[in-house]
Amino acid sequence: MSLQGTGTLFRKEVLRFWKVSFQTVAAPVLTAVLYLLIFGHVLEDHVEVFPGVGYTSFLIPGLVMMSVLQNAFANSSSSLIQSKITGNLVFLLVTPLDHRAWYLAYVGASMVRGLAVGLGVFLVTVWFAPLHLREPWWIFVFAALGAGLLGSLGLIAGLWAEKFDQMAAFQNFVVVPMTFLSGVFYSVQSLPPVWQAVSHLNPFFYMIDGFRRGFFGASDTSPWLSLAIVGASFAVVAAFTLRLLKSGYKLRQ
Repeated sequence: MSLQGTGTLFRKEVLRFWKVSFQTVAAPVLTAVLYLLIFGHVLEDHVEVFPGVGYTSFLIPGLVMMSVLQNAFANSSSSLIQSKITGNLVFLLVTPLDHRAWYLAYVGASMVRGLAVGLGVFLVTVWFAPLHLREPWWIFVFAALGAGLLGSLGLIAGLWAEKFDQMAAFQNFVVVPMTFLSGVFYSVQSLPPVWQAVSHLNPFFYMIDGFRRGFFGASDTSPWLSLAIVGASFAVVAAFTLRLLKSGYKLRQ
């Protein structure tokens, strides 16, 4: 694997989204702020999930992590599908870069975008409610694992999709529902037992719950269990993505 070639492709992918940062970074931050203003204003005086933690404070980490996940997925998936449709993917196929270089570059750039948007959301929304970093190591661990997992999932979607409609379907029917039903806006403990069980089957729940643990020192489930599930999910998705890239799935047609 060429480290120089991997670094060049990584830089190209970062510059791709950064040159339109008003759309790829600023717009998601604004969307998260609107969620915070609407839900925080309506529910602040009516919901208390953890003792002594206001609803707005509870909501901010969820919005930050949701932004990380959605934008990490969007970066790798949109880059690959655009290259396939416009035909410039051929310029990558003729390079000596192997599947590991592709994976590191695309997923690495996705992580950069996801974490940049998440940091932007945090810096803007933290002024609306007090937050404390009780166990900050969980914040970094789950943010990195979540961004890597969704960046890998975005590569799978980009490889599978042959047109923008298919990509939109994957995002709207898989990524968005799993994100919104993972406890971003509520604690799963407030749900009926049946829906609690369903929520615990969603790996996105463990990403957000573990991430929130870093701020409040409290969570709906053990952070070690969340780490095990998220880590295993990342390993499986990453291995599957590398296998698809190595086989050239829908790349050499």
